[in-house]
Amino acid sequence: MSSTLTVEILGTGCKKCHQLEENVKEAIASLNIEAVVLHIKDPMKIAERGVMSTPALVVNGKVVSQGKVATPEQIQPYLTA
Repeated sequence: MSSTLTVEILGTGCKKCHQLEENVKEAIASLNIEAVVLHIKDPMKIAERGVMSTPALVVNGKVVSQGKVATPEQIQPYLTA
């Protein structure tokens, strides 16, 4: 893979946001890929993305999930697309 994968978790730091971050890290590890994981907690930056419900998952700038905690199995296809 030539470019670095960037995964962002959008959420203010609630329990669900932290769980989503853990699931993302688990998905990355199970796929054995390199990725930068960022946790965006600023409500203004979250709103700028057009996200209305958190936690949200953004892969390479594209919102792929919002308002739920995706499982590692649900996250993996987004990381390999």
